[in-house]
Amino acid sequence: MNIDPSTTKYMVKARINADGIVEKPDVVGAIFGQTEGLLGDELDLRDLQKSGRIGRIEVEISSKGGKSEGIVHIPSSLDQVETVILASALETIDRVGPCKAGIKILSIEDVRIIKREKIIDRAKELLNELVMQSNQSGVDLTDSVRQSVQMEEIIHFGKERLPAGPNVKDSDAIIVVEGRSDVLNLLRSGIKNAIAVEGTNIPKTVMDLSKERIITAFVDGDRGGELILRELFQVAEIDFVARAPRPLEVEELTQKQITKSLRNKMPAEQYIEMYGLSEANGKKREERAEEEKPARKAREEKESNGKEERNGKDDRKRKESRFDTEAAERYKKKEPREKREERPAKAEKSLNEQQIAFRDMLKEMSTSHNAKLIVGGEVKHETTVKELVDTLKSTEEQLDAIVFDGVISQRILDIVAEKNIPVVVGAKMGSVTKQPSGIEIWTKEDLI
Repeated sequence: MNIDPSTTKYMVKARINADGIVEKPDVVGAIFGQTEGLLGDELDLRDLQKSGRIGRIEVEISSKGGKSEGIVHIPSSLDQVETVILASALETIDRVGPCKAGIKILSIEDVRIIKREKIIDRAKELLNELVMQSNQSGVDLTDSVRQSVQMEEIIHFGKERLPAGPNVKDSDAIIVVEGRSDVLNLLRSGIKNAIAVEGTNIPKTVMDLSKERIITAFVDGDRGGELILRELFQVAEIDFVARAPRPLEVEELTQKQITKSLRNKMPAEQYIEMYGLSEANGKKREERAEEEKPARKAREEKESNGKEERNGKDDRKRKESRFDTEAAERYKKKEPREKREERPAKAEKSLNEQQIAFRDMLKEMSTSHNAKLIVGGEVKHETTVKELVDTLKSTEEQLDAIVFDGVISQRILDIVAEKNIPVVVGAKMGSVTKQPSGIEIWTKEDLI
């Protein structure tokens, strides 16, 4: 519908119903014909339209089942009293063409109010663009105006109505912070994909997001931040960890400090190993340990009863399997050094050519935190442990093995299973609850 901005002050909206099939010219003719002489010469519709005080009458009508229904729009530049009188006169129309009909006024809108709202919305957009484009500290905008814009950007996400930035709904990467003030501070720096957990009781919304998105936990540099981080490790799948400088909180950081902290984030598995948080999942580990007791006991009995019965063929088959029994027992039980020292010569002889090659490769990469992707026995691509997950996700080539100087985590094994990579070699075994079948998994300790 076209509105003449120079003449329109009000917009009359009415609904028309007719007991028959009628068209737009019939409705317009009925409006002019049945209101003629009704309101006097001053409010005659034909004269008002000629003088431009009434705009073009727009009719949208459709017919179904032998009846017609539609909407009528009449733009008016009359004053309020004249406009409502004219609108009331429309309800006196009782026929359209040969059909019985009725008109009901739905609303009379002040077009100028709508224009003001559009002006306000556009002004906010322009202000946001101005703030984003300006890199000077002395911008002539008051703190109160800037704060009001940022407050409007905050949304409530999920069933718990968690404070969040406007990009949380669509972003593939989410930053999890502690409170609403942290989200506000990130918004000041132009970061709009943050969500707050609002306390140490992690909401289910954040747990669900961690299963679908790449999650970076950005916590305070104090004791409270560490507690929240520990709980996040227990109930959610955290990919990266970023911390504010000690003893600052995220809400106190400057834009430069926020950028630096996020740039220095590290993979969650590496953070757990580095800061000794391997028991952060205490309850889950205890539950897994209880579940593994019968299997571990069976392995111990099988090892003690089977040593005398092994022949050469069975010995090779067992040692080339995903987990060498002796290596697994050393990893689980941490055998005394005296027993471990008895094994090197024997273990060395049991390694096949592939294992020896992976062992030497792992020794070369020691403390480098690098990873190598193997195709056809050759190194096809090299990357860092920090970028290994993203590299595996993006590669389309079928890999024969991955060798990396880092912790073999559940996340890496899930991706390996999805990509059908048959061999994984890492420095250590992390907190793994589900090991994919058909995949050879070796650690540095298995290959000694």
